[in-house]
Amino acid sequence: MENTVHPVDERLPAGQLFVYGLQHVMAMYAGAVAVPLIIGNALGFTPEQLIFLINADLFTCGVATLIQTLGIGPKIGSRLPIVQGCTFAAVTPMILIGKAQGPGAIYGAVIVAGLVTLLLSPYFGRLLRFFPPLVTGTIITIIGISLLPVAVRWAGGGNPKAATFGSPMFIALAAAVLTIVVLVYRVLSGFWARLAVLIGLISGTLIAIPLGMTDFSEVGRAGWFGITTPFYFGMPVFDLPAILSMTLVMLVVMTETTGDFIAISEIVGVPIDKDKLAAGLRADGLSTMLGGVFNAFPYTAYAQNVGLVAMTGIRSRYVVATAGGLLVLLGMFPKLAALVSCIPTPVLGGAGLVMFGTVAATGIKTLTSVKFEGTYNALIIAVSIAVGVIPIAVPGFYGKFPEWMRVICESGITMGSLSAILLHALLNELGSKASEPAEVAPEVNPHAAE
Repeated sequence: MENTVHPVDERLPAGQLFVYGLQHVMAMYAGAVAVPLIIGNALGFTPEQLIFLINADLFTCGVATLIQTLGIGPKIGSRLPIVQGCTFAAVTPMILIGKAQGPGAIYGAVIVAGLVTLLLSPYFGRLLRFFPPLVTGTIITIIGISLLPVAVRWAGGGNPKAATFGSPMFIALAAAVLTIVVLVYRVLSGFWARLAVLIGLISGTLIAIPLGMTDFSEVGRAGWFGITTPFYFGMPVFDLPAILSMTLVMLVVMTETTGDFIAISEIVGVPIDKDKLAAGLRADGLSTMLGGVFNAFPYTAYAQNVGLVAMTGIRSRYVVATAGGLLVLLGMFPKLAALVSCIPTPVLGGAGLVMFGTVAATGIKTLTSVKFEGTYNALIIAVSIAVGVIPIAVPGFYGKFPEWMRVICESGITMGSLSAILLHALLNELGSKASEPAEVAPEVNPHAAE
């Protein structure tokens, strides 16, 4: 009898679920811990508080990922292979709120912003008709381009202001990892090819050990077990300006998440409709509310893991659910989290270049099916990518704008997405040369059928 289970719903053997899930965790770990490190240091947290904040974030990342991939009832969770992580869009507002009024105001604003997201999700889902292949291809390309500078910074050592940034040794290590990932993906096949990123990360870390680029001291200092308790930093304070600021952040996050959902639907071959999009956004809202309760952050889809799905061809949501389970364990066992954190930043950079470049390539492939002759489509793509690249190329470009505008303008994904949507509506929907782009075939991976 022919197997009719879609690859997204395929339940792989336990061993494969574990290693593929671990690969997702290692790919997103640096981004996941960066937000609590930035916020905790900015607010002057003690080392013990900082460790708690990181563990709380990992724990909630895992819970959010389980909600998104497995779902709660019929209306919460997209049931797509999407890893949830804390959004960088909330970093600056959370620091400003925390410095002015303390952690309680941060978490009160996060809880309410999550509730607003939950309530707005069905209405936001109806906007899907404004995302034809022209717009989705442009947004996916911008997502990939926006992520590449992150990988480049990792490859150079992480902090561009550090004296050692750009060290030839860092760049050589990143290049070695990049080479290993490409060779594994090209030479091997099936199971092993799909582990190209994990093999690259492990190999790069092993290479870094004799070079003195790894530090395992935190593993010894970290505790064996820790419980994330609600309202560790105090009861939430519901301040209206703080709530409005965080709600604006979540509107930006909803726009970015919509782009990630569209990207993953193209990659895994599952059409996304307004109901599935609304269910995914509801999961974002619920997870953000939980983030406020468990001393964490607003949550969104992690685009780096979208790139990993595209590269490996592993489309099972249960693999990503396993990653969610591993994140929960990392949040409960600080020594495990400390061990994963020992991966040197240049190693992550080498793997990130492949993953993030894959996202951009997926967007370009989508755009190859769009009609250009006799349309305004080339102009729409050109302007949208240009607008999306501005905050990436010159991070301080919007520095003199009001804070609420900077939340929007400093997100290249949001600006590029809004540009593509508005220009398509203006030039194609209302313009005299409007034409319907061709439908896009699902992404095909050379190892997907093995």
